[in-house]
Amino acid sequence: MTHVLLLGGTTGASQLAQALHQAGVSAVFSYAGVTQAPLAQPLPVRVGGFGGVQGLVRYMADHGITHVVDATHPFAAQMSRHACEACAMAGVPLLALERPPWQPGPGDRWIDVPDMAAAASVLPAEPTRVFLAVGRKQLQAFAGQRQHRYLLRLVDAPAPGSLPWPDDSVDLEIGRGPFSAEHDLALLQAHRVRWLVAKNAGGEATRGKLDAARALGLPVVMVQRPHLPQRARTGHVDAVIHWLRHGALPGEAPSAGRP
Repeated sequence: MTHVLLLGGTTGASQLAQALHQAGVSAVFSYAGVTQAPLAQPLPVRVGGFGGVQGLVRYMADHGITHVVDATHPFAAQMSRHACEACAMAGVPLLALERPPWQPGPGDRWIDVPDMAAAASVLPAEPTRVFLAVGRKQLQAFAGQRQHRYLLRLVDAPAPGSLPWPDDSVDLEIGRGPFSAEHDLALLQAHRVRWLVAKNAGGEATRGKLDAARALGLPVVMVQRPHLPQRARTGHVDAVIHWLRHGALPGEAPSAGRP
């Protein structure tokens, strides 16, 4: 019997959870536990880490996991690497549900950088207003750039004093996407933003900020995705269901040893 471990946290993961539920596929949805109020899911949910690669191997054995789908954020590199290693050790098929990265278009002013430290280094020396759309875990990379006024958009309100700058020097917007280009255009204009820093997460839920930045002619510091091991991947929920049923993605022949 198929029993899927869905490593979630993205819009695609929630869409896949709905598809698995509707298809009657046994599955458990795993959250990292970073967000205080995650979206409700139609599947059984577990929260927290596994205790490294060996812990994930034990979890799969203890719970009869037959397939793993990695639908974590493209920047959740450690979890994805652990999944690759654990599935290889346990002989459990692994598929990544991965949205394609964004690509610059006409009118975009992107500055591609490899990581957060590089992103901080390309911001101007003179004070300016920056929309720092990189998530709470990455803020420390910008702690030394105290001359700027930052706009942060977070799912959960931070505890007082938990940010790497004085609370009164930061503008906060608390909310969960999707965000339209019209919403983000108004947001950037209201806060007089002059620079945008973003992770190349891909997808439609949060690309509105890029369209807004293009409309305003703003430079975008685009942090590229971390390198991950080679693994089977798709960008489509229905292809995941096909893979679970047939042991291969659409158009591929089933591999030896796979269902």
